[in-house]
Amino acid sequence: MTGTSTPTRRPTRIFADLTPLRTSPDYRRLWIGGTISWMGQAMTALAISLQVYDITRSSFSVGLVGLFSLVPLVVFGLYGGAIADTVDRRKLGLYSSLGLTALSIVLAGAALLDHHGVWLLYTVVALQAVCGALNGPARSAMIPRLLPTEQLPAANALNSVTMTSGTMLGPVLGGLVVGWWGYQAAYLIDAVTFCAALYAMWRLPSMLPEREDGATGRRRRASVLDGLRFLGTRPNIRMTFFSDMAAMVLAQPKALFPAIAVLWYGGDAKTVGLLVAAPAVGALLGGLFSGWLGRIRRHGLAILISVAAWGLAVAVFGLTRNLWLGLFFLALAGCADTISMVFRSTMMQAATPDEMRGRLQGVFIVVVAGGPRLGDFLAGTTAELTSPTVAITGGGLGCVLVLSLLAARWRGFARYDARSPQA
Repeated sequence: MTGTSTPTRRPTRIFADLTPLRTSPDYRRLWIGGTISWMGQAMTALAISLQVYDITRSSFSVGLVGLFSLVPLVVFGLYGGAIADTVDRRKLGLYSSLGLTALSIVLAGAALLDHHGVWLLYTVVALQAVCGALNGPARSAMIPRLLPTEQLPAANALNSVTMTSGTMLGPVLGGLVVGWWGYQAAYLIDAVTFCAALYAMWRLPSMLPEREDGATGRRRRASVLDGLRFLGTRPNIRMTFFSDMAAMVLAQPKALFPAIAVLWYGGDAKTVGLLVAAPAVGALLGGLFSGWLGRIRRHGLAILISVAAWGLAVAVFGLTRNLWLGLFFLALAGCADTISMVFRSTMMQAATPDEMRGRLQGVFIVVVAGGPRLGDFLAGTTAELTSPTVAITGGGLGCVLVLSLLAARWRGFARYDARSPQA
């Protein structure tokens, strides 16, 4: 028809949206540095577990590594967020990264000197958790200052690729490095990888928290309790935490993988490895094929759907007795978890004032660290009292039920629109 024009539609993205990497040099350096250093940290985590077992020949002693990491992470996660809302976040990120680098050097030095003290390893693990709890809120609170709001879903999807690829590949590389060159090589490589993160932090501009009146500057004190009170008045932000807890506490089957590998599939340690890897593979694919997420505006509804998909996938997995079908549903659950994480992180960053972002990220760390541990305990206890099938399938359905009750209680969450974020 003459005199009319047909509006052009932007093609739907399939692969991860790389716009944040192209438009923001600061974010690009931060992402590259974080990806490299995360891989090194995953190598070190495996090397420490192997070294503890090599020294003690005790699985219980290896299990204590997780405890020495969890307690400081939970405690300092909250206070790390308050510090991030008080000081220059760039300096906090830089100094905590320097601390992690120094601890890797200490591990390498002890290994080179053939030091066999397991308590040194526990102490380093605890201090690593402290530095990580200080570093995490600072890094997360920086991202909304580096990118426009519409690019936050793409940035969080890219961050999920970093975490998942590091979790998958880091232990593999760590095992190879320890096998070929010893523990000291893994620790030294980790220390070197931190150079990329240090450089990225060093190049950032000052990141003093912005107050609600728009001013920027150092606060006298940012209270953890003030952050929790703020969270108590923001139902949409609270729902992001509640929905994640429903998934991680009620529908977390990981602790049962060793048992069901034998009971259901007649497998061995290799089968356990496949079960552990399947959700990570799904999560990685969810991040790599995340380009379409940027078109979603109803973030609350997307979180509800993806968390429900996690619960249903876990429930169906509990009914399968075919290994490859079970791996498929675990991968599907991992993919749903990535989608949920992208929108939960985006909502928290976009709907929270800058002066509160560090503290809410501290709460996020506590939820992420504590939820799966509680889920492991609940799944193990339920399986012991009933059966693995009841624990897994019942947990998945329980997740969906609790999520439905939460959505009915806070109905505004499903109506949340990213174009006018309201906490």
